[in-house]
Amino acid sequence: MYQETNEKETIVSFPHQTHALQYATLPYRTLSHALSHDPTEEYAVLEQESQSVAETPNDDAMPPSGLDAVNQQLAAAYPELSPQLKLAAGYVLEHPMEIAFQSIRKSAAAARVTASTLVRLAKRLGFDSYEQFREVFQSAVQAGPVELSGRASDLRTLASQTDDQVFLDVGDAAFDNIGRLFTADNQSRVRDAARILLEAEKIAVVGFRDTFACAYHFAYVGRIAMPNIQLIRGQEGGLLTELAPFGENDVVVAFGFEPYCAETMRALEIARAGGVRAIVVTDTLRSPLVPGAAMTFTVANATPHFFPSILSAITLIEVLLAECVAFGPDGLVDNVARFESRMRAMGAYVSHE
Repeated sequence: MYQETNEKETIVSFPHQTHALQYATLPYRTLSHALSHDPTEEYAVLEQESQSVAETPNDDAMPPSGLDAVNQQLAAAYPELSPQLKLAAGYVLEHPMEIAFQSIRKSAAAARVTASTLVRLAKRLGFDSYEQFREVFQSAVQAGPVELSGRASDLRTLASQTDDQVFLDVGDAAFDNIGRLFTADNQSRVRDAARILLEAEKIAVVGFRDTFACAYHFAYVGRIAMPNIQLIRGQEGGLLTELAPFGENDVVVAFGFEPYCAETMRALEIARAGGVRAIVVTDTLRSPLVPGAAMTFTVANATPHFFPSILSAITLIEVLLAECVAFGPDGLVDNVARFESRMRAMGAYVSHE
């Protein structure tokens, strides 16, 4: 079994999507890269660049209040920009997710310009600072409440355009979501999560409404190898009773995407009050499930479908459980073999011979 070496909170930041359909296919990098820089260093750079760059006249215009307005102003101003500002503007238009979460240094390097050029572009649009400019992108890609009725209407619109569009768009989103899950620097973090699970005496799994399927899959498949996993159902007001046996040596795995379920929040509150460490699988670091978690995975769930996709979460479950079996004690493999033998002996499977 693993021996834990680090008790501090770990934020595992998989790339995540905006809930707005128009941003569902935007390119973006892992948030772990985006958040790995030293913020103190970045703020120093921003301050230095702001002091060294003269403001470009903007006729005292108010800065645009939304991403659409920013994009429109950039497109309108593009022909008049200098070559360096055009490079910066082109990168901003094509990579809104990177602008939202990367440091100014990384964005400048990717755009092949200097940090001062990005500051100058922000001031050209009327912003007082690059940070103020970037906040527009952060607000846009971490959009507000999901409107399921609006998504359903969008599906009808897609269907009216071509017979194959809905099928193709759902497929594209599915491949894209899973592709963002498998990055080199996420591999070690999945291993860390497996270590936490393997060291736990008991594992509670929580997910209600749209994420109940995730919780059930984790619990059903996981229990085959790890009998200490328990699905928390919370039926008939039994949430407190089900979670009461869990304590400091245990772990709760919680699933929740926007719109976030009140029962999941309550379950996490009960578990944390008992000293249970939480592994949270959600859609954004702004999720209310994140505070207090020992480890957080944010997974992409963009889809033209009217409800958030759980495909990436299910895939993450398979990866986590596979890591547990691969790097855990031999007894886990024995548990799987015994389960299979027992099921066959009981006639649980139909022979195709």
